[in-house]
This record gives sequence, structure tokens and C-alpha cells, in this order.
Amino acid sequence: MRSSRTLAHAADPRAPPIEEASATDQTGAGASDSGPWCTRALRSRLAPFVKVAKTMRQRRELILNAVEHGISNGRVEGLNTKVRLLIRRAYGFHSADAALALVMLAAGPIELKLPHERPARKAAA
Repeated sequence: MRSSRTLAHAADPRAPPIEEASATDQTGAGASDSGPWCTRALRSRLAPFVKVAKTMRQRRELILNAVEHGISNGRVEGLNTKVRLLIRRAYGFHSADAALALVMLAAGPIELKLPHERPARKAAA
């Protein structure tokens, strides 16, 4: 019965870790701590929660940068998976140009822009 109480204590839905961390940074406080969720997860002694909490503490700056700048490699990874699938389908083609044409046909125009290349968002008035 103890493990269920510990699990409920560590997995408290009222304290989402990323929102909590970004909120403390916007106020300027809490730059060195990683929040109460990580503390509770470490104290829970449940291996998966401890591992997540340690990873979040080690990579805190990277997580905050990703949230702040809106950068994700999800689109790139999805495109890589699609290209690998198409290359596998194009195994018997006579030339690499035919396989490349298949990739361009299926993937369409590939336009991945970095955040500094995107147009600035207009602030709500």
C-alpha cells in the first residue's frame, strides 16, 4: 500500500514540471532550484520518477530554452522517418535520381525555418 501513496505523491497533476519551471524563471526567482515536483519525485524512491527528475534537473536549461524559443526537432524527425521509408520502397530503382524524385514527390517542398528566419509574431492589442 505504501507504493501507491508514494506514486500518488510523486505524480501530482497539480504541478506540471515544465510550466512550473518556466514560471519561476519569468519572475527571476528559482533559477537554481528545479521545483517541488522534482523534489517530490526524488523522494518517492520510484525508479522511473527518480530518473525523470534527475534528467530534468540535469537538462533544465535546455528544457527552458526549448519552451521559450518553441524549437522542436519533431518535424525533422518525422521527415527523416518518411525519407527512410521512401528509400526502403525505392530499393530496386536503377538510379539515385529516381529515388530522390520519389522523396521530393512524397515529401513535397521541404521548408524548415529556424526561429530567427520566421516572421515575428504580432502582439495582441
